[in-house]
Amino acid sequence: MKKIRIKFPDMNLKPINFVFLTIAGLINAFGITVFLSPVQLYDSGISGTSMLLSRLTPENFSLSLFLLILNIPLFIYGLKKQGKSFTIYAIYSVAIYSIGAWLITDVLPLDVATSSPFAKHDLLLCSIFGGVISGIGSGLALKFGGAMDGIEVMAVIFAKRLNLSVGSFVMIYNVILYIVCGAVTKSWILPLYSIITYFMALKTLDYIVEGLERSKSAIIITKKPEQISKALSEAFECGVTSIQAKGYFSNEPRTMIYFIVNRFQIGKMKNIIHEIDPLAYVTISEVADVFSSNNQS
Repeated sequence: MKKIRIKFPDMNLKPINFVFLTIAGLINAFGITVFLSPVQLYDSGISGTSMLLSRLTPENFSLSLFLLILNIPLFIYGLKKQGKSFTIYAIYSVAIYSIGAWLITDVLPLDVATSSPFAKHDLLLCSIFGGVISGIGSGLALKFGGAMDGIEVMAVIFAKRLNLSVGSFVMIYNVILYIVCGAVTKSWILPLYSIITYFMALKTLDYIVEGLERSKSAIIITKKPEQISKALSEAFECGVTSIQAKGYFSNEPRTMIYFIVNRFQIGKMKNIIHEIDPLAYVTISEVADVFSSNNQS
């Protein structure tokens, strides 16, 4: 069966991605509203910030509202860096997450006001299962081109300027968030359990997308190095390194292209390469850290 694709200028949106992003958003909403919110545990990133703000403001300012207010501007701000397709996928993911949270808390006949329907008031169970379930949702969102939290977009944009890795940026933000939660609530029990939630979500997400905190290095062997290098440089606004090589069996000259991307950009990079040279040989590896004397973005 021929794949259906929705094409816009500079975009290649796939209906199947929206299907899985819908599932991801609903899974994330389930983990947060059924396990974390009832016992006042906190998620990480913008989601955790939204949970804190929803508890400090009147009932009209719900978790769903803060998720939209805080996340969507961040995704739009990161439009140039991440691309139109990612921005649309990410906004859609957060919208589904927000709608799912609203349905569970305000529409469905499920009592999540004061305790978890499954784990009651057990903070350890709630932190573990809430973290794992929300990690599955966030991991699926990343795997299918979107994101569930705008803080990672900010990390991709600002971490390099601050001489930090993306993972370190997110970690620092979450540490500050949990300190604020403890100071505001005048109790450190819930923030400490929330750290368990964060690490459970982190490990689950890491398992799904294979490398949350690391950039990816791509080695591309192609007969069309000039076209691919130009396309990648223009698409991602960064440099490309070419290395001359020779095929062992063919004894013919080849050009290896070395390129660094973040996890949001892998799909876009693959599409660019295979549109120019379907026979290109591409390997992708994890990179722990990227250092450069050039401070420009």
